[in-house]
Amino acid sequence: MKTKLNQQRQTINSVFLLFILVCFSANAQLKGGHILGAMGLQSGTQTPANTLSVYIPGYFYTASSLRDANGDKAIVNPDLTMTITGAGASYVSDFKILGANYGATILLAFAANTIQGNNTNVNNSLAFTDMYVQPLQLGWHHKRADFVFSYQMYLPTGKFEAGASDNSGLGMFMNEFSAGTTLFFNDKKTFHFSALASYEINGKKKDTDIKTGDILSVEGGLGKTFYMMNAEKTAPTGILNAGLIYYLQYKVTSDKIPLPIVGVVEGEKDRVGGIGAEINYFHIGCKTSAGLRWIGEVDAINRFQGNTFFLTLAHVFSFKKE
Repeated sequence: MKTKLNQQRQTINSVFLLFILVCFSANAQLKGGHILGAMGLQSGTQTPANTLSVYIPGYFYTASSLRDANGDKAIVNPDLTMTITGAGASYVSDFKILGANYGATILLAFAANTIQGNNTNVNNSLAFTDMYVQPLQLGWHHKRADFVFSYQMYLPTGKFEAGASDNSGLGMFMNEFSAGTTLFFNDKKTFHFSALASYEINGKKKDTDIKTGDILSVEGGLGKTFYMMNAEKTAPTGILNAGLIYYLQYKVTSDKIPLPIVGVVEGEKDRVGGIGAEINYFHIGCKTSAGLRWIGEVDAINRFQGNTFFLTLAHVFSFKKE
């Protein structure tokens, strides 16, 4: 009887200690599902109607430092790189809703070293992670501006166990709403600026009362489009898009982590900014594109600060009538 009682006490103490470490190590924060860097130039523009894009993303995030509430480097020196890859498809139809083209997207992804907050105890090999589903995307196209609105959700399909270091998912259902625009500064639409705002609402983590706060993300860029012409200069063979990109992310509401005795602890909110560059090329004949984004993070508070690299390969199937 005493042995069982001691084991129960040790278990309770271990759980209590775990939560204390998670909550108070460098003002610990909880991460959301939104992947910063997935959008850049012309983030407020929907792809053309009657097209199906099949793509393979490659996301790499290297954490170079951990920042505290003052933006200073914490004692802990992170040495981790998070990787995400997979396969996705995005379809845009000619069906109209409120004058906008309807579209939808799905992504099946695999992640390694899944970052769940600003805890450096992360170590999982490449494994199936949370699924991204966008059942609604609306896109409007005008002479000098495009607009987009979408709803997406992140399904908790990846492995998750509270306190584990090898989780491949975040263990929570996430809803997100996005709206954005791309502004064009000339009639040929070759000089543009974009901004896409996304608001993420997170549910409780699996088998716990832990809840990540709501998150606001803003992404976009300032760029120039170049048309690569054939030898006779009679028709374009490719489209090159290049420019500066940025992202911002803010924790709008505090994380809520229930603790024995103490009650519900609400950590300080985190934020981060980043600026970088993007270049992508679309070959018209092959209907294939390749893009690369790099963003260096600045002004991080209560979270990791590092570098984001995003590589995308895609093939576009067109269903337009010739």
